[in-house]
Amino acid sequence: MKKILTILGARPQFVKAAVLSRVIKNHGEIEEIIVHTGQHYDNNMSEVFFTEMEIPKPKYNLAINGLGHGAMTGQMLEKIEHVLLEEKPDAVVIFGDTNSTIAGALAAKKLDVKVIHIEAGLRSFNMKMPEEINRILTDRISDLLLCPTDTAIENLENEGYKNLPIKIVKSGDIMKDAVIYYGKTSQEKATYYKTLNLKKNDFVLATIHRQENTDDIHKLKSIFEGLEEISKIKEVVLPLHPRTKNILAQHNIKPNITLIEPVGYFDMLELLKNCNLVISDSGGLQKEAFFNKKHCIIAREETEWVELVKNGFATIIGSDKTKMLNAFNDYQNSNADFSKNLYGNNVGENMHQEILKLIN
Repeated sequence: MKKILTILGARPQFVKAAVLSRVIKNHGEIEEIIVHTGQHYDNNMSEVFFTEMEIPKPKYNLAINGLGHGAMTGQMLEKIEHVLLEEKPDAVVIFGDTNSTIAGALAAKKLDVKVIHIEAGLRSFNMKMPEEINRILTDRISDLLLCPTDTAIENLENEGYKNLPIKIVKSGDIMKDAVIYYGKTSQEKATYYKTLNLKKNDFVLATIHRQENTDDIHKLKSIFEGLEEISKIKEVVLPLHPRTKNILAQHNIKPNITLIEPVGYFDMLELLKNCNLVISDSGGLQKEAFFNKKHCIIAREETEWVELVKNGFATIIGSDKTKMLNAFNDYQNSNADFSKNLYGNNVGENMHQEILKLIN
């Protein structure tokens, strides 16, 4: 039986990997070994998390976290190499754009193990983002690039990938499969959401955590001033990221909105299902909003998911509170058609077939 090594570091990667793992298990043609680098240590990554989400437990937990980019990536590279030498897989599967992603790709490539990059071809064109560097380098040394959108493929073609011995496939976005599958049971499995007593379609879900916003106090203040203005019309609920929480405390900023603790995946799905719209600087949440038929106001200067903006499902506002308010008001009267298929269908199955072609 062929063997793949799936390398994960952040909780969103576990959610995406759960889709592919389920397909792999159902077909029974590939043995999958999961490695957790420990990049995002999370108390919620417990027995319950793996049981309720049907995620295979990692065989290896490298426990690498709380370090700078260089030290973290270097330690991951060293430890992943040891696992590769032990397991001798036919290919390594990596997701997205974290330090775990680039470390897994480098370790595999230096040992002549095939590399499969899921969510390939995404570009923000902002080289100040560590994630942008990770995704560019990972794409270049991969053997199979599974792209979520036509835009991702165009990005690769513009960078000359047609001239490289790398297979490029439009597979669709695996997060769509995850939202559909887990959305069926999120209402019964969500616990915290039920305690919030929120009215359906009468609150705004916000998340702010990206370094470009948290590390610029003027941007951060402007964003929260905009959220406070919106809260006069609709309640604003914001699960507070530890980084954002610390910086707000340092500057004695006490936003007059509903701040809650970070929530698990099922509770986040329930917040998404029941909110009026989303305001976020998260990449993944932009798509999850769309999958749940909600508009998203993007608190960044750019987005990798340009098709959401082109089709009127999202608006980029940076940190401009006036633009935020204008977008909020515009979306209250929107009749957007969320049935438009931007991200494919049966994505996990598509990926499984492409992986089989590569390793057989």
